[in-house]
Amino acid sequence: MDTKKPAAPAVIFDLDGVIVSTDEHHYQAWRRMADEQGLPFDRHTNERLRGVSRMESLEIILSGSPRSFSPDEKKALAETKNRYYRDALKALTPADLLPGVFALLADLKAKGIPAAIGSSSKNTPFILEKIGLAGRFEAVADGNDIENSKPDPEVFLLAAHRLGKKPQDCVVVEDAVSGVAAALAGGMRAVAVGTGREHPGAHLKLESLAGATAETLLGAFEASAPR
Repeated sequence: MDTKKPAAPAVIFDLDGVIVSTDEHHYQAWRRMADEQGLPFDRHTNERLRGVSRMESLEIILSGSPRSFSPDEKKALAETKNRYYRDALKALTPADLLPGVFALLADLKAKGIPAAIGSSSKNTPFILEKIGLAGRFEAVADGNDIENSKPDPEVFLLAAHRLGKKPQDCVVVEDAVSGVAAALAGGMRAVAVGTGREHPGAHLKLESLAGATAETLLGAFEASAPR
């Protein structure tokens, strides 16, 4: 395998859990909706929703119900959850950026390495605005642009396309196993943080982005993914 670092690399970041943590907001919104409907939902089930689209997340929750729901009912439930979630997101500020993110983005910019967001969340534009990063990335691809959520690589391939980069020249930073799988399926290098480190195929595993630099991420090009 050729592990040579590309002359013009790019970095694609997942959003939730990598740039900013909104996991607890997601959990509380899903739980409120589930409680109102008498649906079983706990933190164990919530872990299965990481990196998954809103409607697919809803299907996972509804799988624990003895009754069936019509397409219109599912749409209404998803919209209810999203309303609760967006209400919680209104409190987000730049202070909610995860440790190391601001310094890492500044380092990438200083070195001329373009960065993009590749997220399944349809709330990506709203979140970026609240945390002060709207317009900060050279490209953004999110749940509003795609049909297939992770582990399908569609969102990352779209981000690479919008950056004008080949997939093999991109490093993806992900915190979900499904996101790491998506990066690998797209032919990209995968840097895993948090629970994403559970995926055995990640090229580089970091506890967090605290202290990470552009060179840290580009180190993924020097490593062959475990087999």
